[in-house]
Amino acid sequence: MNDIHSVVLIAVIAAVTIILRFLPFVIFNGKREVPKYIIFLGDKLPYAIIGMLIIYCLRNVSFGAVSDWLPSFLSIIIVVVIHIWKRNTLLSIIVGTFVYMFLVQTVFV
Repeated sequence: MNDIHSVVLIAVIAAVTIILRFLPFVIFNGKREVPKYIIFLGDKLPYAIIGMLIIYCLRNVSFGAVSDWLPSFLSIIIVVVIHIWKRNTLLSIIVGTFVYMFLVQTVFV
C-alpha cells in the first residue's frame, strides 16, 4: 500500500465518520420530534452491544482447567463491581483489563 492510497483511505474513513456523527443533528435539528423507536434504540442498544461484547470475549474460554476461565470471570466481576460502585464505564473497563492482564501474565502463567 503506497502513501497516496493510505491518505485517501484515511480521508474516506474520516469523511464517513463525520457524516455519520452529524447526520442525526441534520435530520433531527430541533424542529422535528425524535420518533419513539429512535429513543427506544438509544436506550437499549448500548446494553445490547455490551452483552454482545461479553459473548464475543468469552467465546473461546475453555473450562478444562481453572487457569483457562478464572481470569476472565474474575475480571468480569471486577468490571461489574466497579461499574456499579463508580458508574464510570471507562474506569471499569480499564481496571478490568488491567486485572485480566495481570492475572494472565503473573498469576495464571
